[in-house]
Amino acid sequence: MHTPKSSRVSLTVLVQLACAGAAALVLAAWQAEFLLGLYTENQAGRVGYFINGAIALLFLCGIARVAWLLLRYHGEERAVNRFVHNLRTLVEPPVRGVDESAIIAARYATLNEMYERRAVINHSALAATLLAAESSKVSFPRFVNNILILTGVFGTIVSLSIALLGASDMITSTTELGGLGTVIEGMSTALSTTITAILAFLFFGYFYLRLQDVQTSFLARVEHVTTTLLLPRFQHAPESVINDYSDMLQSVSDLVHRFSVIQDALLSTQKNVEALLGTLHSEIPQGRAALDEIVQLLRSGFRLRDGTEGDGGR
Repeated sequence: MHTPKSSRVSLTVLVQLACAGAAALVLAAWQAEFLLGLYTENQAGRVGYFINGAIALLFLCGIARVAWLLLRYHGEERAVNRFVHNLRTLVEPPVRGVDESAIIAARYATLNEMYERRAVINHSALAATLLAAESSKVSFPRFVNNILILTGVFGTIVSLSIALLGASDMITSTTELGGLGTVIEGMSTALSTTITAILAFLFFGYFYLRLQDVQTSFLARVEHVTTTLLLPRFQHAPESVINDYSDMLQSVSDLVHRFSVIQDALLSTQKNVEALLGTLHSEIPQGRAALDEIVQLLRSGFRLRDGTEGDGGR
């Protein structure tokens, strides 16, 4: 049997993530002077540091979660490979050498338990349950992916508000140059937070989509192995079960029909016997009278004495 190979999907994405991270660090080191001026000069107090730091922290937490999930799916894919190898080489039990906490081991244990209980295996329900469980594990990366761009918008709005305050000071006091500095700081902070959010969103969004691809590929392989290798091992096809019940019902129906025929035959035999007994009972007296008449004729013809008369004459 052939199963789709997906053992290298997660590893490929992990390599891509490591390469992209290394490239980002190299680029940051190359443009360190520009980035230092962008994020440290002309910032609106601590507001720019706070917003940029929050975006960076959210981004790093999301990337760490994505990397952990990719490593987990890499281990799960290796467990599936080992399980399929055991099935093909007829190793019993096929979960030998497979981590007990692996998804494929849990699926095998579930099918085995249902088989021992003689329960009907609903593959669709098992697949839906696994999909729901795995979807909950990517809730935090999904949240980060949805909120990253909004943090940039939030930083832009806050920075523009600060710039507007500076413009308001300039309007009310034409001799006050502090308002112009506030406007410049606000615009600089808006630019830095927007750039940070956009770059973080682009980087994280790509690997979040790749994580979804890895998850989809892995779940598809688990269901493929379940359909092609496990269900024939643990479950009879519903059609065959229905056919078995139909054959059983047909056999019972034939047996009942045979008993009915035998019962009718017994009743017919009983009626025939009763009729025969009735005929014999009615014919026996007539036979006795005819026999007595024959005896009397013989005695008269041979002039024999009746046994009772001879005794009386003496």
